Amino acid sequence: MAAITEPDALPGRLSQITRSAPEVIATAELRIETGGEGFLDITAETQRFLAEAGAQDGTFSAFLRHTSASLTVQENADPDVLRDLVSALRHLAPRDFGWVHDAEGPDDMPAHVRTMLTGVSLQIPVLDGRLQLGTWQGIYLIEHRATPHRRQIVLQFTGSRAGKNADASLSTRPKML
Repeated sequence: MAAITEPDALPGRLSQITRSAPEVIATAELRIETGGEGFLDITAETQRFLAEAGAQDGTFSAFLRHTSASLTVQENADPDVLRDLVSALRHLAPRDFGWVHDAEGPDDMPAHVRTMLTGVSLQIPVLDGRLQLGTWQGIYLIEHRATPHRRQIVLQFTGSRAGKNADASLSTRPKML
C-alpha cells in the first residue's frame, strides 16, 4: 500500500491518503442472547472477528437484523453513561404513550421508535487490524425490549489481509461466531 501526501492539495484537513485494493471480504453472524433492556458491549467479539478474518486495513461493518434493538458506538468508561442513556431512551419513547401498535406487548412500539433513533448499522475504519475507536468508545448492542431476546448481527470486513499466510478462503458466506 502506497501512502500519498500532497500538502498543497490538502490544506490542513488531511495529512495522508492511503490507497489499497480490497483483498478480502469476510462475513460472520454474531448471535447474542440479551437479558432484556440495556446495553451489551460487543467490542471484544468484533475485534475477535477481525483477528479471525486476518484483517489489516479496511472497513468493519455491522448490521443488526432486528427492528426492536439497535447498534451504537458509545462511551465504555463510566457505566453511569449507559444507565442515563437507557433513561433518556425511555423518556423519548415511553411505554405509556398510547401507541396503537401493541400486538407484541406495550414495550414493542417504543422499541421500534428507539431503534429508529439509534440505528441498526455501523461502519468503523480498521487500521493495522484494529478498530479505530476512540479511547473511551465501545460498540454496543442496545436491547430495547423488556424481556430477553436472541439477536443476530452480520459482521463484515472489507480490506487487506494481514501477512502473506492469511486465510485465502474467506468469502461473503457467513460463518457463525
